[in-house]
Amino acid sequence: MTAERSKSQWMMWLVLAVCAAPVIASYALYFWVRPDGRTNYGELIEPQRELPAITLKSLEGVPAEWTQWRGRWILLTTAPGECAADCVQRLYVMRQVRLTTGKDQDRIERVWLLTNDQVPDPGLIGLHSGLHVVRPQTAGVDLRLTDSLQPGHIFVVDPLGHVMMRFPVDVDPNRMKKDIARLLRASRVG
Repeated sequence: MTAERSKSQWMMWLVLAVCAAPVIASYALYFWVRPDGRTNYGELIEPQRELPAITLKSLEGVPAEWTQWRGRWILLTTAPGECAADCVQRLYVMRQVRLTTGKDQDRIERVWLLTNDQVPDPGLIGLHSGLHVVRPQTAGVDLRLTDSLQPGHIFVVDPLGHVMMRFPVDVDPNRMKKDIARLLRASRVG
């Protein structure tokens, strides 16, 4: 009887160990092997800052304000009017990422903030239907949207007017698309 009892106790401990192993492993992994937790490709800008309170104008000279896009997500880039190859690539990526959002593309605006008085090539503008090209009404305005604003990036502005994410200079459109899709899914505003 002791051999049989010993065998049943051993089986009970084995069943208990098998059931407890996942719980113990999860605690061990949580406390000793901490995951990064970052799932986004773009760099979050913390703290978020509102867009600068500057008066804008379109290429035609019509006054514009950031508030006209309030309630929508904005993909924003800054570049001079000459728009070198990297600028053309950013405009293309912004257009394509917006198009890939399908039914949500109406929730996104694309804005090119000009950093000089040079007039962009009309042919380039024609390739990007719906792109808002604006510049400050007064020259010499500080165009830094954040402390980390540098030319060559695509920024994401949330529907409340906060600059909240920046994508790398050599942006991967597929990874950017995933971030934008995730933002649109999670957003209750815009």
